Amino acid sequence: MERVYFSINEAGAKTANDMMSFSEYKTGSKTAGYKAQVDKAYELAEKVIEARPTEEERVSKLCERYSRRLAQNINKDIQIGMMCPSVMISGAGNFPVKKKEKQVAAWDKNHEDYKEVEAILGKIEAIFYGKDVIKSDDENAIEKLQDKVDGLREDQERMKQANKAIRMKDKEKGDATLHDMGYTDEQIAQLREPDFCGRIGFPDYMLANNNANIRRLEGRIKSLQKTKSQGTQESENKFFKVKENVEAMRIQLFFEGKPEPEVRDILKSNGFRWAPSVGAWQRQLNNNGKYAVERVIRELEEMEAAE
Repeated sequence: MERVYFSINEAGAKTANDMMSFSEYKTGSKTAGYKAQVDKAYELAEKVIEARPTEEERVSKLCERYSRRLAQNINKDIQIGMMCPSVMISGAGNFPVKKKEKQVAAWDKNHEDYKEVEAILGKIEAIFYGKDVIKSDDENAIEKLQDKVDGLREDQERMKQANKAIRMKDKEKGDATLHDMGYTDEQIAQLREPDFCGRIGFPDYMLANNNANIRRLEGRIKSLQKTKSQGTQESENKFFKVKENVEAMRIQLFFEGKPEPEVRDILKSNGFRWAPSVGAWQRQLNNNGKYAVERVIRELEEMEAAE
């Protein structure tokens, strides 16, 4: 798995260190510490993939999110460190108490953000230790959908902040902000390069499309949550028993015996597949699945009437 790293503000790290300590800053130490943390995430992800190959795409995206958010958090910590010097460095005379209070408050807020960053690593660990097993179809599992939404929300905020930095009148300050966000010099140059319409940064349509995807996925999450909250439902008609299994997220049809070939053809044409492990014909539990049950009943009634 390719490991993705983001830029750490080493120049700022040295300045912050010099404002807070008499010890000399070791060039590259912040970046080295950052990469060591990210490497641990990727090492864990590789173990997950070995144990659960189907989760490769998911954990890969989680690792990249962890790497990006961690870099942003570290760069923010560096920025806060440059807000006010230590009293040991500046001396007690005319010490800016209010500025120091703001600095401490900013550190507290950034520490809360760090907890959110570590929670991403916790998701990877949960997958590895089997605490996050997806019981329903991966494409529609609530947990996976929520991961996607979280990632898209972070992308939305990142694009907005990047556009704000690019539009700063002070180009150097804007580039410094982008560096703090983890962008490389090459990526910053690409963002500043006008496209065929003369736009720089992330165009409006990208943010609009991303927002639309967030709303779409949130709608799917609400639909799945509603289905799960209703619990497993069972009903019966003259042809078969219907079970809306919310644990497996499958709508299952149980026949008393083996259906005739014509009946099996109707089931297959409506998306149902035989599942010998449960002894039922089943498909995904969603609105389309429920409509499919109605179509099967209607087609069986028509076949019965024609005999």
